[in-house]
Amino acid sequence: MDVWASLYVERDSQKGIIIGKMGARLRKIGQDARAGIERMLGTPVYLDLRVNVARDWQRDPKHLHRLGM
Repeated sequence: MDVWASLYVERDSQKGIIIGKMGARLRKIGQDARAGIERMLGTPVYLDLRVNVARDWQRDPKHLHRLGM
């Protein structure tokens, strides 16, 4: 099973924090998330994570609606 997920941040500096040095933090996030998804679904999962910058997404009703909030 393939799962694609996007992580949204508001600023470029936050993107660097999420990714971490040489991608270490994002790799750890992906490993933990994949393990949880595999436990939930009971099948191996390929997880593709992307980090996107969306300015002021927390205050944008249109963007919040797209995210299901």
